[in-house]
Amino acid sequence: MVEISTIIGLVFTIIMIAVIGLQIYRRRYGMRSPMGGGFGRRYSPDKVTPEGEPLESYSPMSFNTSVMKVIIPAIIAIIVVIVVLTSSVKIVDAGYRGILLHFGAVDTSGSLDEGLHFVVPFRDNVIQMEVRTQKVVVSATSASKDLQDVSTEVALNYHLRPDAAQLLYQQLGYEYANRVIQPAIQESVKQVTARFNAEELITKREIVKGQIEEQIKQRLGIYFIDVESLSITEFRFSQQFTKAVEAKVEAQQRALQAQNELLRIRIEANQTEAKAIGEQRAAIAQATGLRQANILKAQGEAEAIQIIDKQLRDNPTYLEWLKTQRWDGKLPLVTSGGGPGASGITPFIEIPTEQYGQSQRANSTSMSTAMPAG
Repeated sequence: MVEISTIIGLVFTIIMIAVIGLQIYRRRYGMRSPMGGGFGRRYSPDKVTPEGEPLESYSPMSFNTSVMKVIIPAIIAIIVVIVVLTSSVKIVDAGYRGILLHFGAVDTSGSLDEGLHFVVPFRDNVIQMEVRTQKVVVSATSASKDLQDVSTEVALNYHLRPDAAQLLYQQLGYEYANRVIQPAIQESVKQVTARFNAEELITKREIVKGQIEEQIKQRLGIYFIDVESLSITEFRFSQQFTKAVEAKVEAQQRALQAQNELLRIRIEANQTEAKAIGEQRAAIAQATGLRQANILKAQGEAEAIQIIDKQLRDNPTYLEWLKTQRWDGKLPLVTSGGGPGASGITPFIEIPTEQYGQSQRANSTSMSTAMPAG
């Protein structure tokens, strides 16, 4: 690479050449016209106009020779300067690294960064290598573990290591993608897909992708190529395998549907059974409740009868009290005495018992005796 002092020297040399050329021109053509005459016009001091101004004298041959002697070297000097400057200045674009060549040999000490660089003219040359993220899409055909034909499409994102771009160019040149990247992808895909059967390639897609990416990283790392990401964009299988998979999926769906239907039937049967058990338990509970109610009712009636019987034994007038409680205030159409000599007795309640009859007859007799005869 050229130092700044070299550039300054080149510029100074160009300026000196221009100054020397200008001096030669002035000495060659002498005094110029005050009006700014052109090339080939000279003024003769011997010939003047009536007003006293010098007359112009033309020399065509000397004009052409003088012009050619000045213009040709000037053009050559300009061309040389342009060529030197063009060969000295190199620009590396953004996203690239410059590979410096000395008479075609790669300078392996380093690569040139983005921007403007000065090199030795006619000796050095700069070749640019892209170090930005690049993408390559490769299709690979392989066989799975169960010998099914698999066509895999892989998209790989990668970039060149900026500090080793000169080494990659020295080893592989511009065609590094065709020389190492595509073969590495092809071989890695075939190795990994052979470890899985066709069904696992679909169900374990993430594992398959990870193993393929790891294989490619190992293969490209030695060539100073870094893998950023890998994507499996498509798996394609044979038509026979595709149809078999579709049939299997349909069978699984039908089996799942049958299981769901069986489960629904079982649930409905359980619901029906639970409902019947609930109704049975309700009926049993209702019958038990009714039985208990009847028992309690019978017990109450029995206790009532016992109480009434005890009252009848202890207090014979209890029947009379019952009469008054049940009488609605209307006299019956037919009345009869309870015994001989008794009249005006209303038969509200009649209990066909011997004790009751004797008591009734005694009461009737006492009442007949107490009442005056009508």
